[in-house]
Amino acid sequence: MATSSAALLIVLIALPFGGSCLAALFPANARNAEAYLAGGVALAALALVIAIYSQVVNGGVAQYRAPWVPELGLEFNLRMDGFAWLLAALVTGIGLLVVLYARYYMSPADPVPRFYSFLLAFMGAMLGIVLSGNLIQLVFFWELTSLFSFLLIGYWHQIAQARDGARMALIITSAGGLCLFAGILMLGHIVGSYDLDQVLAAGALIRSHSLYVPALVLVLLGALTKSAQFPFHFWLPHAMAAPTPVSAYLHSATMVNAGVFLLVRLWPALGGTNEWLWLVASAGLVTFILGAFIAIFQQDLKGLLAYSTISHLGLITLLIGLDTPLGQVAAIFHIMNHATFKASLFMAAGIIDHETGTRDIRRLSGLWRFMPITLRWQASRC
Repeated sequence: MATSSAALLIVLIALPFGGSCLAALFPANARNAEAYLAGGVALAALALVIAIYSQVVNGGVAQYRAPWVPELGLEFNLRMDGFAWLLAALVTGIGLLVVLYARYYMSPADPVPRFYSFLLAFMGAMLGIVLSGNLIQLVFFWELTSLFSFLLIGYWHQIAQARDGARMALIITSAGGLCLFAGILMLGHIVGSYDLDQVLAAGALIRSHSLYVPALVLVLLGALTKSAQFPFHFWLPHAMAAPTPVSAYLHSATMVNAGVFLLVRLWPALGGTNEWLWLVASAGLVTFILGAFIAIFQQDLKGLLAYSTISHLGLITLLIGLDTPLGQVAAIFHIMNHATFKASLFMAAGIIDHETGTRDIRRLSGLWRFMPITLRWQASRC
């Protein structure tokens, strides 16, 4: 059974990258074939995640290990527990819906093979973060998400706003990734291993070490930049120049959740101190209030949803920073909750823009009464 789950993990991580390579080979006019390929890959990945459920449902861990850099004691380690399963289901499930949505949203004039190729590669990178059982490996996939998000945000590269938003996102998230890498190296030095299980089990050693505070600050810089927390929140609204499927996937359900995922994942090792409480909770509280306040003055639908996303991520970070088991449970619940309703809101905003030709709320007067009751309720939550 362990061998079976290991094989499923290998296929799960390889499938999106393989689909990405195939998608890049399609001709530019193969719009339907591209959508079928991407949808099939996302559906197969979701099916694999569901198939592994029985291995993690009662606190089990599905794992695959292989030599990577033996000289440095590094292994390629795929590890799925219950928390990783939830995020993997989110990445693949919403990814499938976004692929189907993109089939009807993207213009036939767009280079669709390139879009689906980047989208599937990003899905693979996100799965790599979620499934990494080795912290160096996690940083590798972390930077891959920054690279593919840059390509997706700048997909309409002929538009200056898209180029600027892509560059800003890449600079901020890559700089945070370098800080994260430095923090991970410190954790590895303290523990003597980069294996996630060993790092999580060495919480007392890490918190008592003289390098604890520098390591914590560096890891937090990586997590807070990725999740658009104050004072690094400004890159996310500029990323709204991306096509709406990209916004729905990266900027509500996956990429921006990588930072809060990392905080929850490393909480057993880094939490339990005043430094954690003040740094994480303060960043979350300020972001929560600031994002909601700025959202009040937005006239663009996607801009409004972007600042709403920043505010909700601030709430999740605040819950994590409270440093209690109940706070972690509430944070994980809201990660799933927010990703679900915010992805649907982004796609609804894209439909409105597609049909009316505008996202300016001031020009959409009277549209509200024609919206379904469920969509009104979701929008009111922002």
